[in-house]
Amino acid sequence: MQSVKLDKVDWRILYELQRNARITNVALAVRAGISPPPCLRRVRALEESGIISQYRAVLNADALGFELTMFAMVGLSSQAEADLVQFEEAVRGWPIVRACWMLSGEIDFLLKCVAADLNAAQEFVINELTSAPNVDSVKTTLSLRLSKYEPGVPISESGDPLHKPAGD
Repeated sequence: MQSVKLDKVDWRILYELQRNARITNVALAVRAGISPPPCLRRVRALEESGIISQYRAVLNADALGFELTMFAMVGLSSQAEADLVQFEEAVRGWPIVRACWMLSGEIDFLLKCVAADLNAAQEFVINELTSAPNVDSVKTTLSLRLSKYEPGVPISESGDPLHKPAGD
């Protein structure tokens, strides 16, 4: 991944793309205050550097029949690197797990799971998660309501990072 020094225009491009990745290059250029050719060059440079890692559609889980979001807090019996990697590989094979974070502290991993219903979530916990090698403990909690969902990073509309990363 290449290192890129970001200026205010780059941050504005990132802000706009994070809000709407389907924006046309012409509209993006207008919002960034530059002409379309340099805007396209900047977007390509941001992609090549890895700052823009992918584009995707955000689906409405409820509308598709996935009505349950569950968080699973997983403790492993061993935190040896090989055991951590083995668990992470298992997680990649479980479609119900939509995000996984390795944590410090009492819990080793936090899993965000999306399921059609409580039965599907329970089946996953019993048949897959708790029976996986090295899993020592699992605590689950169900989401009652989504109050905020902001994927990405905090960038202001003016194109400034809200909490400027160190080194900038």
